[in-house]
Amino acid sequence: MINKYEARLGTERMLPLVFKMALPAVIAQFVNLLYSMVDRIYIGHIPGIGTDALAGGGVTTSLVILISSFSAIVGGGGAPLATMALGQGDRLRAGKILGNGFVLLILFTLFTSFIAYTFMEPILLFTGASENTLEYAVDYLSIYLLGTVFVEISTGLNSFINAQGRPAIAMYSVLIGALLNIILDPIFIFWFDMGVKGAALATVLSQACSAAWVLSFLFSRRASLSLEKRNMRLSRKIVFAMLALGISPFIMASTESLVGFVLNSSLKNFGDIYVSALTILQSAMQFASVPLTGFALGFVPIISYNYGHGDKQRVKDCFRIVMITMFSFNLLLMLLMILFPTIVASAFTSDEKLIETVRWTMPVFLGGMTIFGLQRACQNMFVALGQAKISIFIALLRKAILLIPLALILPHYMGVTGVYAAEAISDATAAICCTLLFFWQFPKILGKIQGNILRTD
Repeated sequence: MINKYEARLGTERMLPLVFKMALPAVIAQFVNLLYSMVDRIYIGHIPGIGTDALAGGGVTTSLVILISSFSAIVGGGGAPLATMALGQGDRLRAGKILGNGFVLLILFTLFTSFIAYTFMEPILLFTGASENTLEYAVDYLSIYLLGTVFVEISTGLNSFINAQGRPAIAMYSVLIGALLNIILDPIFIFWFDMGVKGAALATVLSQACSAAWVLSFLFSRRASLSLEKRNMRLSRKIVFAMLALGISPFIMASTESLVGFVLNSSLKNFGDIYVSALTILQSAMQFASVPLTGFALGFVPIISYNYGHGDKQRVKDCFRIVMITMFSFNLLLMLLMILFPTIVASAFTSDEKLIETVRWTMPVFLGGMTIFGLQRACQNMFVALGQAKISIFIALLRKAILLIPLALILPHYMGVTGVYAAEAISDATAAICCTLLFFWQFPKILGKIQGNILRTD
């Protein structure tokens, strides 16, 4: 039986529905960003060691992103498939996708935690840690890894709550964790004098509370699609389908980590201050990307449900709203960052040299992101429509094909500026290519709908 929350995905007027679904997700993503932002702000202001500690924390970011990116396989791949199944009226398959996703998250946790603990120092040195910053990176990561399971569950399963048309419930899970993190950070860092370890402990405890909220909802009768033990037996067909679609968001997330490795390693040759500057720049980029991520979480269930239901017009209407909104929002935020870089930098540090470094590097680093709203809209549309192969290509294009080679080549010709310019060039190029590819493929994808029935063969 379809409940009212699912039904509205296919019946409510599109414009208010998109914003009704997206705004809680946008708020949740803004709040979620506070996990890392608050950690970095507090760490950057630790007396005497703030700049080095900030660089050490920044080095761990790449590995943390890589670990959490495994949850994107389940959340980014499983949730759209579950929503399509709901749109087709196949609740049994939707339940099996959720149950299989939960088991995969546990397996991913065991794998990533073992590898990270076993090779922690070599990985951190490879990712850009120096003699001055390695100590702080190890302090943070050794505690953070204890909460890997909470990170995987809270981020991976939250998408299934959105898939049921319940964005407010998904938002609360993030709010609980982030607000708790804000409270605990100064207590552990300064009051208990734990420094970087305190920031990590605050994050672990906060994520644990988020995970508890998510699980309590999905195991309850309030969920129209709930976690059931009978659906946790792994199905090869379902797992492969989830991996096929989820590999794109995984690559999107994990290549951010790989890029972090490359950028930090390149910048380390020019001095630790440039690594610290990159930490601030990436925080600014994350802040500006948050509305895009949140909007995607909001509109993907709408697209997937109506595509599975065979409603071409609602898919088109949703995309038009999404494209205009995401492009405009992203452009405005990026321009504000580029025009006022010192204000952003001052939030993270009082080091005048570091603030000046951020001032001249931010316009270079974020220049290509001004049009990136186009890519995020089109790329997430591919995921929502179940286009695994195209999604994988787009995910690889921006980071693996463009950014990493440019970050290795350009410094030989442009010095340290080349490292930051590589990001801008790859972002702009990928956005243009993705948009053109989408408008070429979109009519073909909609052509699979014949007579309000989606052909899945």
